[in-house]
Amino acid sequence: MSVKAMMATILKNQMAIRGVHSLTPSDYEEIVELLIEQLRELELNLAAREIADRHEP
Repeated sequence: MSVKAMMATILKNQMAIRGVHSLTPSDYEEIVELLIEQLRELELNLAAREIADRHEP
């Protein structure tokens, strides 16, 4: 099982605990993919900021 599939399963279980049962398996996968993309973007932005801070006089 891939990390994305495991994350989708965790998300599905957590949503079910909270009463959400209307999403499809592809919905969960899409949400996980979006979260991963956003985390990558955040990581890149933080790295760029760190590099910029190091180069400030």
